[in-house]
Amino acid sequence: QVRLVESGGGLVQAGGSLRLSCAASGRTFSSSAMGWFRQVPGKEREFAAAISASGVMRYYADSVKGRFTISRDNAKNTVYLQMNSLKPEDTAVYYCASVNNKIWAGLPEYWGQGTQVTVSS
Repeated sequence: QVRLVESGGGLVQAGGSLRLSCAASGRTFSSSAMGWFRQVPGKEREFAAAISASGVMRYYADSVKGRFTISRDNAKNTVYLQMNSLKPEDTAVYYCASVNNKIWAGLPEYWGQGTQVTVSS
């Protein structure tokens, strides 16, 4: 069993920055690729970013590329999402997810509870 706990969400003005954290416990964190998704009420959950178990490979949705950076610290069992130049359309609940694979492949196996990010115009 893997437990994922997100933190760092909040209210920020457009153009501002936030850093989300996701602390993992359970299965060996360093063997799992990790990702961030986001969801707006009434819409499907969408992929934002992912990182391989080693941290070498990173993947981004076009909507966040150049503004968001995913990283991880395997010594702290934590994955981060640095969000810069935030826009009102980035407003969503952000979820952390893990896959049972060293690269980002397959469907997420575990999800966190989510953290709300609100960007005001």
